Formats: sequence, C-alpha cells, structure tokens
Amino acid sequence: MEINIFHWIGFIVIILILLFIDLGVFNRRSHVLSYKEALGWTAFWIILALIFNVFVYYFYGKDKAIEYFTGYLIEKSLSVDNIFVFVLLFTYFNVPKKNHHRVLFWGILGAIIFRGILIVIGTTLIYKFHWIIFIFGGFLILSGIKMGFQKDDKVEPEKNPIVKLLRKFLPITPRYVKNAFFIKSKGKLYATPLLIVLVVIETTDIVFAFDSIPAILAITHDPFIVFTSNIFAILGLRALYFAVDKFIDKFRYLKYGLSVILVYIGIKMLISEIYKIPTLISLGVLVIILTISVMASIFIKPKTANI
Repeated sequence: MEINIFHWIGFIVIILILLFIDLGVFNRRSHVLSYKEALGWTAFWIILALIFNVFVYYFYGKDKAIEYFTGYLIEKSLSVDNIFVFVLLFTYFNVPKKNHHRVLFWGILGAIIFRGILIVIGTTLIYKFHWIIFIFGGFLILSGIKMGFQKDDKVEPEKNPIVKLLRKFLPITPRYVKNAFFIKSKGKLYATPLLIVLVVIETTDIVFAFDSIPAILAITHDPFIVFTSNIFAILGLRALYFAVDKFIDKFRYLKYGLSVILVYIGIKMLISEIYKIPTLISLGVLVIILTISVMASIFIKPKTANI
C-alpha cells in the first residue's frame, strides 16, 4: 500500500482551510441559507471535487481517476438518504431554521473524523484479511434489501444510547438558547436541545458510514482515493440539504435506486475472486440506476386514494 504523505497532508490542510473559510468567513453568523446561496455552495463543492479528480488523474493515472469519480458518485448518492433523515430530525426537534447550518457544519466536521477512522480500519482489514471483503459484500446486500423494503423512516432519538447517556449525566435546558450547544447558569453547565440534535445527527451518520464506506471499498482499496472521494462528497452535503430540503420528499423512488446500488455493489464484492467487474462498468450501472430512479420520481405520479 503506497502512501504519499505529502498528498495526505496537503489534502487535509486544504480541507481545513476551506472549512474555516466556510464557517469563519462566509457563514460566521447563524442565518437561513437562501436557495441561491445553497445552489452556489453546492456547485462550488462539486466543481472542487471534479478539479481534484484532475489532480488524481495527473498524479495517479486514469484508473485511479475513474475509481475516485465512481466512489464520489456512490457516496454522493447515498448521502441523499442522510438528507431525508436531516429533514425528519429537524422537524422532530423543531429546530429553528437559522440553526440548521451550525448543526450540519459541526455534524459534518465530526463525520470527517469518524469516517477517516473507519476508512483506515476498513482498508487495513481488507489488506490483512482479504476474506473480510465477502462479509462487507453480504452486509451491503442485506442493507440494500432492508432499504428497499423499509417503510417510512421513523425518528426515535429517545432510543439513541448516546442521547440516553447524555441526559443521564448532563442537565438539558427546556428550550433552545440562540445557537449555543452549552450554556452556563449559576455556575452549572447545561446542554441545550441543539446538542441533542447534533449528537443524533452524528450517530446517524456513523450508521450510514457502515454502508457507504464498504461500498467505496468495493471500487478501490486505495485509502487515499477512498478518503478523498468520501470527504468531498460529504463536504457538499450541508449545502445540498438547503438546496433540496423543500422538495426532497418528491424523489420517492430514489430510495429504491439506492437499494439496488447497494445490492449490486455487494454482489460485485462477493464475486470479486471469480470476476472483477471493471470500475467503468460499475460507474455506468450507477449512473443508469440513479437516472431511472430520479426520472421515475419525476414522471410517475403517486397513487391517490379513491374517496
């Protein structure tokens, strides 16, 4: 496993600078991101990811560039499921619109750290115990089937073990206090409901990562390609949420497309010892499935109950 430490350091430094500019300069004050702003930031992160793909092509070659783009597209597609959950959580907790950006920023920053850890563990396991790829494959197939047959998402934060632990050791204020996660009153530290929302979003993302990371590992075992494609995809997730939250529920068939993608990638892993499906074919399959599910959502009208 060849590692270019300068590329790793350079990538991480650039990402930290971009995050600082995002929150520290352009979005220093909590505000509701307008549709135009959200589209602008979404386009910015996508263009940046594509520019980085040129870097990968130049330094690592055509095959790695295709792997990066395929991994990015997989993660970007699966991240739409995160947005469904974000909408449900913000509605459930009645989070003020102006606080959505702050929660998502810190949630995604935490996701970068946790995913980095999971990627290191996942790639190390595959290199040392190659047979674990079959476990990943079976897991993805089961996850895809579950996603396809699962009914409407249910939000049950009260069952989250970390939330239970937090409530046990830290008093929670009854209402939101501006955009604060913690406040101090009469010498005592209190958490606000905003911290609960952040914790739920963070733990939910970790659960999603158990699907998305093995899915990218089916495309490439190169930790740098896995990490960079994954991070670029989730960096634009916050802006994408503000761009599509008003009509995300209209893409009702997208979930089935994502479930088919997970099953396909799982099968790709299981048959990898017999036949390795070329990455370019996987990219084509991915694009076709996503196109069909999106077009079906647009043109097939939902059935209305007869009165």
